[in-house]
Amino acid sequence: MAELPQRVKILRGILRNERPCLFGRRSPGDTGALGMGAKEPPREETYVSRDEEIRPDFFEVSGSIKWFDPSKGYGFILPDEDLPDVLLHVSCLRRDGFQTAYEGSRIVCDVVKTPKGLQAARIRSMDDSTAIRPAQLAQRTHVVVTAESDWERAAVKWFNRLRGFGFLTRGPQTPDIFVRMETLRRCGFTELQPGQTVLVRYGRGANGLMAAELKPANAPVPSPH
Repeated sequence: MAELPQRVKILRGILRNERPCLFGRRSPGDTGALGMGAKEPPREETYVSRDEEIRPDFFEVSGSIKWFDPSKGYGFILPDEDLPDVLLHVSCLRRDGFQTAYEGSRIVCDVVKTPKGLQAARIRSMDDSTAIRPAQLAQRTHVVVTAESDWERAAVKWFNRLRGFGFLTRGPQTPDIFVRMETLRRCGFTELQPGQTVLVRYGRGANGLMAAELKPANAPVPSPH
């Protein structure tokens, strides 16, 4: 069988993390023209052109924009498949000709697995006909709710980021607590997941109880006076 070309041998060696030998085969005891005790010339570094670089494995993902915050420069894609959320960075968007990503937009992208999770590497297409535009999001009410309760533990009953609000529950036979996206952002949250436990102080609004302050469930709270 014909011997493989040297280029193929080098590339296969790279895939196996082996250092290629560019000086031909040499038997263990063969010193060639160097003679006994002579120093072997330094080995040349193997050059691999850009087109030959070993690239990470990409795969295509279709989904919708879960949220994107231009001020932070990133957001997340909710894949159609049973996959974790995909990080979408503004640099990826702009490199492929997009300025921003509206919540609810349909997107097709190439994704790469990184040590921190899945990340969009290339945007193939984005359709914002299904997007929730900023003007369509729940408007700020400018209602200031004064906290009338101590810190209490509550679970997220449901929360819809696109609609901009949700409800917390302290358990059976207790009234729900309305919570707005503005309250989340003011308290350092990006979103809430159903079943998530938080600490809340609430007050009474025009239509019932409203969250005034939120903290993570494990946050320290001052003891009541």
